[in-house]
Amino acid sequence: MGASASSGLTANYITPFALTMQANTQQIGYLTSVPNFVTMLVLLWTPMLTERAGSRKAFLIPVDFIQALLWLPILGIPFLFHTNQVWWLIVFFTLSTVTAGIMGTPWSAMMADLVPPEVRGHYFGLRNGIGNLVTLVFSFVAGGLLQILTGNTRMAFVIIFIGATVGRLVSLYFLSLTPDPHPTLPPNTPRESIPRIARGLFSTNIGRFIFFIIFLNLAQNIAAPFFAVYLLNNLKISYINYQIINAIPTIMTMLIVVWWGKRADKAGNIKVLRITALMIPFIPILWLVNTNVLWFCAAQVYSGFAWAGFNLCAGLFIWDAAPQENRSRYITLFAALGAFGSTLGAIIGGNLGPHLPQISGSYFLTLFLLSGILRLVFALILFRRISEVREVQPVKTTELLFGGLRPRSLANSWRKISERKRW
Repeated sequence: MGASASSGLTANYITPFALTMQANTQQIGYLTSVPNFVTMLVLLWTPMLTERAGSRKAFLIPVDFIQALLWLPILGIPFLFHTNQVWWLIVFFTLSTVTAGIMGTPWSAMMADLVPPEVRGHYFGLRNGIGNLVTLVFSFVAGGLLQILTGNTRMAFVIIFIGATVGRLVSLYFLSLTPDPHPTLPPNTPRESIPRIARGLFSTNIGRFIFFIIFLNLAQNIAAPFFAVYLLNNLKISYINYQIINAIPTIMTMLIVVWWGKRADKAGNIKVLRITALMIPFIPILWLVNTNVLWFCAAQVYSGFAWAGFNLCAGLFIWDAAPQENRSRYITLFAALGAFGSTLGAIIGGNLGPHLPQISGSYFLTLFLLSGILRLVFALILFRRISEVREVQPVKTTELLFGGLRPRSLANSWRKISERKRW
């Protein structure tokens, strides 16, 4: 939850950028797997590096500055390197991903101390909604540039990546204004090492959740890196249609994430996670039904609804479940092992895809089906033994999802709006 909008936006255009360099399926897989693998290794050192820096903020500011500058060599690849361009892209994008990734642990630990647990769902729902609005605006600017400069896409990507650099520097300014509270812990509070925590993971509630995330990320990334390839190379859709399809989950998240956050505050993060974990497996399967752009848009609405609740509550659950004295280490393991799952998934998808039987003339559709099946299997098997750690009131799933849509609730809402208008 700590990445800036500029980084998230630009990462969405790395695959199309690689396609302009004639990247093949295996290289697209490596473009996801290699950055995730290196990030996983470096993440394990993040707590020690943060402690040596003296404070979380002292670590975050220089790393954020480096991350901003790393978009510059990426945009220079077509002009500086005439051979092996995709491999150079993998190198520089790996460095960019690592610097962005290692910011997540100290930033999350800092925000967990800043925001009270009882309002985290609402606060981060609102924050993520604003972030998604910014991402949405600039994603349409980026898509428009690619459409206008169809004959000179390299120049369009140069403008996009320069914009990402500027956006990251702006976020750095606001990060410098953020206070870094030091949690009050008893003297000589024991801190467990990451290897020791890792050894006992499966015996703990938070550990079982981390294992679930590993396998979910694996299943997701068997397909996720190849959606853009399927749309742009196989279906030959325009950049503007690609941008519309790509932007819909962001729009949906912006509209629904506060709604999910309020429900998480009321019913607990695990309740929301159980619902959304059973929705997520059907996302890639929907892509097999039709190749119409409108159908993809509808599928993306569903995707945005499910992932908005899941991503929000996954991060919040780790904050709630991790003991304060070792919170940064648990967040590190959560991020590192999640990246490990993503790495395996992308490697499997990139290397297995060309050897799979085709569905409707495309092995990408076979990857999407496989990804959906594995997501469902992992959700059904691994989520059973994970429980809520906060005291929350029991709420039925139908009440959680549709309680505000009952006639009486709608009538009360309309009455309040009418009273405000008269006032």
